[in-house]
Amino acid sequence: MRNPIMSRIDTVFIHVTNLKESVRWYSKLLAIEFNEDNQFEGPIHTFPMGKNRPGLTLDCHCFDEQYEFIPSNQPLFNLSTENIDEAYEFVKSIGAEIVTEIARYSDLSEFSLKDPDGNILMICSCITEH
Repeated sequence: MRNPIMSRIDTVFIHVTNLKESVRWYSKLLAIEFNEDNQFEGPIHTFPMGKNRPGLTLDCHCFDEQYEFIPSNQPLFNLSTENIDEAYEFVKSIGAEIVTEIARYSDLSEFSLKDPDGNILMICSCITEH
């Protein structure tokens, strides 16, 4: 049988409890314009993350009465930066909880933070910094 599954990722889901507040927070994190007048009834909102890149979809499960929210306790993906130190200071400036301090390796630097629901995200720089 021919495999009908494509080897690509179209979107990454982050499960949230309040869609509008999460869209506001992720808009700030990603520097994407947020319009307070938009209705965020759900169940999802997808941020475009660039041409030929997977989207980032917030899912509040508002129509699923059986759903039990459990935040991700480890990062399932990373967001990129060219300057890990600036990214760290920016994340602190928006009030995000830092989970791990900056770790520097020969080929990348990274740190982790929590979104308002406690999901852990990672910020990485794959540029060697000296």
